[in-house]
Amino acid sequence: MDDKLYKIFEEVKRKSECTLGPRAYRDADAKRMRPEEPDDMRTQFAVDRDRILYSGAYRRYHGKTQVFSFTNLIDEEMTNRNLHIAYVSQISRTIGKYLGLNTELIEAIALGHDLGHPPFGHDGEIALSDACVRHGIGHFHHNIESLHIVDHISRKGRGLNLTFPVRDGIISHDGEVHNTILYPEKDKDEARIQEYIRLKKEGMEIDWMPATLEGCVVRITDTIAYIGQDIEDAIRFNLLKREDLPQKVTDKLGNTNSQIIDTLIRSVIINSYGQDWIAFDEETSYYLLELKKFNYENIYTNEKVKKSNKIIYRTMGIMFDKYLEDIEKNNRESKIFKHFLDHKSPEYREGFSPAEQVRDFIATMTDRYYNEEIKDYLLPWKW
Repeated sequence: MDDKLYKIFEEVKRKSECTLGPRAYRDADAKRMRPEEPDDMRTQFAVDRDRILYSGAYRRYHGKTQVFSFTNLIDEEMTNRNLHIAYVSQISRTIGKYLGLNTELIEAIALGHDLGHPPFGHDGEIALSDACVRHGIGHFHHNIESLHIVDHISRKGRGLNLTFPVRDGIISHDGEVHNTILYPEKDKDEARIQEYIRLKKEGMEIDWMPATLEGCVVRITDTIAYIGQDIEDAIRFNLLKREDLPQKVTDKLGNTNSQIIDTLIRSVIINSYGQDWIAFDEETSYYLLELKKFNYENIYTNEKVKKSNKIIYRTMGIMFDKYLEDIEKNNRESKIFKHFLDHKSPEYREGFSPAEQVRDFIATMTDRYYNEEIKDYLLPWKW
């Protein structure tokens, strides 16, 4: 590299390092699964971010449900998984900047944290998990699948070879669990992650926190990004009216997505600045939990929403069995070969069972792709 250009890169890296607070995770401390030569221009976390950003799994975010299945087929302004990821990335970087944390590490975790979500959001996850258990490969969890994608599916099965803090942040996000305060579990290692995966696939519930403050920021931001946006989408979908929101909650948090986000961000920054944790204040946390309960009762379990998702539960097992049979019979015309296995390395094809390969293929599908596969299999066109 030209000496002048190298000096420019080094100066920018040095200045960026100087902006980090004492509790930020340093790029130099990160280790990869397999050693690599360092990038002259980018930090390790910038490399991770870019590998995720240019992966096929990231491109498929746009076609995956956030909450309301099938609505994106007729209303493209409804939130999809891609928009949720953008919101998590933007909000978490804002929080990280004010806390003096490593925003490149935060961004890499945020962009990768939902890569393993199957089509049709959490209903798709439940249906796919049922099929996985039935075939003896354990429960399906999208955070575990997200790590599996970056480790073993991307790059034709070779994996992205990300750093440990990014991989840990990806598997450690959990917007469903409510936490007022998050303490990072700093002494984690690869063995701890593999033990977590084993226990979760066996159906166990275990306490689990990210290894870094940056991972904790993304985890708490996951909730900040979806809680108000789901309300806006529900109003757009005519499930709710704004006046239906509980008054005691809106008085504290606000009654629009922007107001809710602003309130929650301010609470996290005030209560986390200079601390060894990431936290809301107790009052804000209480009302956020009340809002989560409201969303669960009025949005996520709404009969109108569940009705559209019945097709997922009716078909997931059927499609799982179909692809498994295609592998066993070596049906090379099946999409699982043409669009998946034929593009994977021998290490992937030989390293995972047919049932695991079916799980991975379905998990990578967009809503539209899955829908077309159902129609093609169950309602084949006859000339």
